[in-house]
Amino acid sequence: MHPTRPRSALRTAVVWEVLRAALDRQAEALGRPVLDVLDTGGGTGNFAVPVASLGHRVTVVDPSPDALFALERRAAEAGVTGQIRAIQGDTDTLAQQVAGGSMDAVLCHGVLEFVDDPAESLRELTAVLRPGGLVSLLAANRNGAVLARALSGHFAEARAALSGIQKADAPRRFTGGELQELADGAGLSVLSVHGVRIFADLVPGVLVDTEPGALESLLALEQAASADPSFHAVATQLHVLAELS
Repeated sequence: MHPTRPRSALRTAVVWEVLRAALDRQAEALGRPVLDVLDTGGGTGNFAVPVASLGHRVTVVDPSPDALFALERRAAEAGVTGQIRAIQGDTDTLAQQVAGGSMDAVLCHGVLEFVDDPAESLRELTAVLRPGGLVSLLAANRNGAVLARALSGHFAEARAALSGIQKADAPRRFTGGELQELADGAGLSVLSVHGVRIFADLVPGVLVDTEPGALESLLALEQAASADPSFHAVATQLHVLAELS
């Protein structure tokens, strides 16, 4: 389980387990225990600090100084300050901040929803990878948004999302096919796809908080369903693990 508190683990456990296992395999394959990892848009350290706690070197690039300040505080509390480098910036300035071919893995979680050109941004990210490097890509799922809006009674919004209509100020959402196309265009080979928050966002919070053992059972259900493509359509997010071809 991701080393944050239980309720937040509902949102991150599936991604963390896939990522941790992938980094372990990468370190073993390269024959060195310490990897160089870039976390773009990961300012507060939700993944950067746990990755650093595994012993890896993590560079975090984020446009928010407040988020980076929270990252530094969190890293100090975890005792991994020396393994984390914080840079204020974004994917547009990445080439000037991180050397090409210098990273073993890139985390791109919740970033493509907000950039001007997702395809170009993903290509910029893969440019910093060494051959065979990994990309952990987490993005909002369009189909999951349709379901969430319908269940909350916002039927017109659900239909708009179903049609792919995008408000100018709203984050993008992607289908699994669109993420596959983005990966292909960036020269990546997809290794796995997992659904994230398949049930967690639909189950009433009071049930999870008050029923003994409910949280653990829901976590187990999320993990069991995450790799089943049948459930990907209703997931809030999709997690793609890929490697540089």
